[in-house]
Formats: sequence, structure tokens, C-alpha cells
Amino acid sequence: MDKKNIAQGSFLETYVEPGILMLKFQNDSSRKQHYNRKIDRTYLQLHFCTKGGVKFIFNQGNYALDVPAEQSLLLFNTQIDLPLHCELQPGSWMISLVMSIKKFHSLFSRQAEQIPFLSEEFREKKYYTQEAITPAIAVVLSQLMNQNIHPNISDLYLKGKVYELIALCFNRVDPGVEEQCPFLVDEENVKRIRKAKDIILERMAEPPTLQELSEEIGLSLKKLKEGFKQIYGDSVYSFLFDHKMETARKMLESNQYNVNEVGLRVGYSTSSHFIAAFKKKYGTTPKKYLMAQSQ
Repeated sequence: MDKKNIAQGSFLETYVEPGILMLKFQNDSSRKQHYNRKIDRTYLQLHFCTKGGVKFIFNQGNYALDVPAEQSLLLFNTQIDLPLHCELQPGSWMISLVMSIKKFHSLFSRQAEQIPFLSEEFREKKYYTQEAITPAIAVVLSQLMNQNIHPNISDLYLKGKVYELIALCFNRVDPGVEEQCPFLVDEENVKRIRKAKDIILERMAEPPTLQELSEEIGLSLKKLKEGFKQIYGDSVYSFLFDHKMETARKMLESNQYNVNEVGLRVGYSTSSHFIAAFKKKYGTTPKKYLMAQSQ
């Protein structure tokens, strides 16, 4: 796993298993960010823009393709290498899978005739397609982008979710067949749940009540709870608690804030409440955690 922090953003590169690489981009800055990586013709690429917009640049800048939020792009060309050169707009997030053709064939050998670019017609050609991200795929992407999993099982969880994502991308069911969760078939519901997540993270020090949150996003309390759990794999406040503790941990490690300041910034009115919450999450107090980090 290779993680690089860019100014107000990050890039994470993870080898899921031989033949499958996952790239995670988050540009939370106010400026465009560029990323370049060599990828040869023996790999296919799947890109999912979940937020903002990404421009893919080809042929030394002679051709560009814009992929807006909630759109995916599949790139496959056996004739030429397709190095990845992308430009992320401010506030853009993207998840990409880079998979060897050999690995892909091993996964879909029985379904090859149903996948266009595995047919004889495309054996010596290129195949580019841009599609809307379905609600089912949006759920998996959100879980990959916001995973809160114990380190002991994180590799297994990641591999399972990546396989699920690949399967959903090449799912060839009839259009009338209902997706895994009827509530999430409605794109508007998914957008409202995402808005709820953004609201609680932006106001983590003084978050709204669940009732206030449901009214603000225009969903019933029941649908808010069920939809949030389906997309993010956790309840609203449990998800917020994990985010608060992660934020607190990073603030402590920066050595720019004392324990009281960190507690106040993440929403605890007393240091004792913050220390108890931190210990519940990490099994140690903030002070002992910092001492262990400095050794």
C-alpha cells in the first residue's frame, strides 16, 4: 500500500492481489491536481468519478475526455499503451481499478461472450465506454472510499469489495430486474444520503439530531437510518464517531494542538469526555497514544 498526501488531498495506491491495483484519489484543495502513471496495453482500466470532475488526457495532450461526477470510464486497448494522465478538478474524488487482461479473463472465462471487448471482434481493437454509475455501484464505491474496518480484516474486506465492484460493472441482468436494495434504485435517495453524510462531517462539533438531519435532506427518519446503513455500512452517529476520532488522532499527531483543544474541535465540551471517547476507539488515552508514537 502506498499513500501520498498532496496539499489538501491524498492519493492511495493499493495492490489488491496479483493483477489488480486500486487507486484512490481525493483532491480536497481549491486547485487542480494532476496524476501520471505508466500503464501498458496488457491492462484494462476502470475509473469511477464519485465527486467533482476528472479530465483524462491522451496522446501527449492532443485529446482529452471529461468524466463528471457519478460517471465511470472503461479503457481497453491492445494496440497501444494507455498511460494514466488525469487532471482532478477541485473537490474531486475518484476510485480506479487497473486490472491485467489475463486476470480479467480468468474471472470471466465463462461469460466472455457476454462482454463486448472479450469477443473476437475486439481482440485487436480498442474499447472505450463511459456510463453512469448505478446505485448499486455507488454503494460499493462509498464503502471503499469511507471504509471503517478493523486493520485485521481490512485486506479481506478490500478484496471482497473490489470483486463485488467488478461483478456489478459487468452485470448483464435485464434492465427491469430490481437492484439489491429497492430504496437505493432511486438516485435521488442516494444523493440525499450523501448530503446527510456531508452535513454531519461539516458540522461534526455540533451535529444536528437525526430528526433535524432527516428534515434537512428531505427523507423520513426511517429511510435516513436504513439508507445510511446500506451505503456506509454503519449508523449515522457511529460513522460520525469514527470520523471524529480519526480527525482527533491526526490533530494530535500534528503536535499543533493540546488535548483540550482537540476535544473541543471535534465536539466534546470537557476533556474527560473526549479522553473517554478516544480510549473507547483506540484503547488508550490521547496522552499515552502520543507517547507511544514518539518512541
